[in-house]
Amino acid sequence: MSSTYPGGMPALLTQYETRRDAFDYAPGEGLPPGDIALAPLADRLVIDPGQDPAEAPPFRSSYHRKRFALRQELTGLSELACLNGILIAHLRKRDWPDHAPALFRRLWAEHAAHLIDQLDARWLVSAVTTFGDHGETPAQRSTGLALSTLFGAMKLYESERLYSGHTPDQPFTLDGKARAKLPMEMDSYALTSGGLDVNLIARLWQEADQDAVIRPLAHRLLTLLIEDDRTVMRRLMTMRQRKARRETAHKTGSNSAPSPARAASLTADTLRWGLVSTIKATLPEIARFAAHHITLGAHALHIHLDEPDAKAAAFLSRHPAIHVIQCDDAYWQATGRARMAEHQRRQAYNATRVLRQVGDSLDWLGHIDVDEFLICDTPIADKLATVNPDTVIARIPPAEALAPKDGTARHFKLTHKQAGVPKAVLQDVYPTFGMHLYGGFLSHTSGKIFARTGIPDTRLGIHTMKYNGEDTTNRTKPPGLYLAHFHAPSWDHFRRHLKFRQEKGSYRPRSERTELGQAELLKFVAEEEGDMGLFTVFEEVCADTPELRDRLAERGMLLTHAFDFDAAVMRVFGELP
Repeated sequence: MSSTYPGGMPALLTQYETRRDAFDYAPGEGLPPGDIALAPLADRLVIDPGQDPAEAPPFRSSYHRKRFALRQELTGLSELACLNGILIAHLRKRDWPDHAPALFRRLWAEHAAHLIDQLDARWLVSAVTTFGDHGETPAQRSTGLALSTLFGAMKLYESERLYSGHTPDQPFTLDGKARAKLPMEMDSYALTSGGLDVNLIARLWQEADQDAVIRPLAHRLLTLLIEDDRTVMRRLMTMRQRKARRETAHKTGSNSAPSPARAASLTADTLRWGLVSTIKATLPEIARFAAHHITLGAHALHIHLDEPDAKAAAFLSRHPAIHVIQCDDAYWQATGRARMAEHQRRQAYNATRVLRQVGDSLDWLGHIDVDEFLICDTPIADKLATVNPDTVIARIPPAEALAPKDGTARHFKLTHKQAGVPKAVLQDVYPTFGMHLYGGFLSHTSGKIFARTGIPDTRLGIHTMKYNGEDTTNRTKPPGLYLAHFHAPSWDHFRRHLKFRQEKGSYRPRSERTELGQAELLKFVAEEEGDMGLFTVFEEVCADTPELRDRLAERGMLLTHAFDFDAAVMRVFGELP
């Protein structure tokens, strides 16, 4: 079996020793004596060595170079903190002044509280590592070596983990675990019952407790470890809690997310709502989307341009409530995530990112697409203010546009379920194809949502909000609120988007479907009858004809709403793009 390191262990040891040459000194240089008075050093601050002629370059020795770098890094801290750094630098070498180990231990025996207050976690780890090599007692050496190994391993795996696209505070999902063996025949950590993390930390704590000198330093580091929310311990604990809640939800059928405390005091006057959308469309289309919702009273629109467009961004940004995010390479690099191939994943990621950012500025955030337009029988703030404070999702059922011969759609169809009529009526409304299209829709029937902001452990999807990885169950559907969906506003639009929707969008086959459904119907018709067959489907299901409107109206499945998009754009932006 080949070694990870070319040359094996001998080469590895050679590399380790190459940087351990002892410091050389110019005349008059060296460490202070072992009996130096330490208390005065705690009261003196390190000044910038570049401003001190005695410290400034040119460097007289390797010791002078290192001392300058340390004093530059620790400017503003105490001289005692600086002496700690200089001693650690010496004690990492192959050779050191005879009194250096004892002086280092004396610093920590007499001034641990001061040093812990002065030094950041990185320097505290360096100090405990030095105890592993130069501790006076077995407890000092064992605790130092164990903590040094623990923190070194953490640095390696946390650095490698960044390449997964996850930040250190992001636990993995419960559903993404790979089926693979761990190295060196290790058993996988048991998420629900595993105690390895507790055993590690508790044993280290007890080991350090045996020695009064290393105890304050080791206990401080272990406390920092369990309080940091970016460690594998915190991520595993979060995943454990999510799994427990998932199991409870499966047993009870409930997964209620906690509603923010402020929800109880919101009124129509104080409630603030907004939308997030990831968009790939022309500027006129985006402007109509934005203007319509600004006119409805949206306090903020977070528009992500999936294909960056400086002209569109400049036009839209004229309105102070519209926040345009260009999803270019710099954007994805700043998020720490690689750009996902599937547009649905990009939509969900962007929406969740905004959901977590706007908790202080918005009370409700809706996630909809550029071809979807809210319509409501009251101002939307009024509608959302009526939602029970314990409810965190307001569902927005879709109303699919009927395609007129010309102009903008003003008639929309509802599903049989929304109208409260039996599924069997679909065959009367759409005689040929109705029983193969759920609700008689070509597009989604799930609708979209408004979600309350400021709730931890939530993420937005395309049609719902997850809490602890599961669908949130404390939701409602406010009456009179709909999502006008311009899914196929014309035959040309339907035909032009067909291939993309079949391969990547709403017409993809669903593997679990056994009967002839939407995707299967369109595929079959296209293969058997070509465009003529597809046009027949479109005419029966989508075309705005008096006959279809009558059939829909008779069953309470017709919704009428007049849009004036150009007027809205003029009102919001002052001109048409």
